[in-house]
Amino acid sequence: MYVGRFLVVGPDIGAYRVSSRSFPHRKIVERDDALTVVPTDAADETDNPYVSYNCVRPVGERVVVGNGSHTDPIAEKLALGYPARDALALSLLALDFEKDDYDTPRIAGVVGPQSFIGTVRRDGLVVEEVTEPTLVATYEKDSPEPTEFDVEGAKEAASAVYEREFEHPVCAAGVARVGGGFETAIENGD
Repeated sequence: MYVGRFLVVGPDIGAYRVSSRSFPHRKIVERDDALTVVPTDAADETDNPYVSYNCVRPVGERVVVGNGSHTDPIAEKLALGYPARDALALSLLALDFEKDDYDTPRIAGVVGPQSFIGTVRRDGLVVEEVTEPTLVATYEKDSPEPTEFDVEGAKEAASAVYEREFEHPVCAAGVARVGGGFETAIENGD
């Protein structure tokens, strides 16, 4: 099954995977304090605004995970002191679904003292508190749903979503709470 980009958020862990039929030549790199999806050297030139973006942004005792440019405004609102639920809802609502040929939903999550997951689709906005691992994807599974995600650590989280049974894996990122902070990991399928 092709679900497009998806993420899993749990109380102390999160992961994000790029799955793509149209733009498979991408990888995740560490840039400043963020993990960023970028084209590889093999990628064709494109002016598509949805190809490159920060997908993981730590902010104090929280980490934002998202499938596009909305990751940054969520992180910025958290840095200003907004509650996680409000930062997600306001940013997703403001940026709305992607204006591409598929009306692709935007998905995001916040891992922290209280974890949340959200999506904005053509037909509405959903933001839910997470008390167990929860998955949301851009296609087919575009409403948050509980999922099996029995992993420990960022590296295992990134590997687990990269290897998930969904079609067309490209790259993945994982985050996990460690002490008072977070660790991150990247899986580029190398």
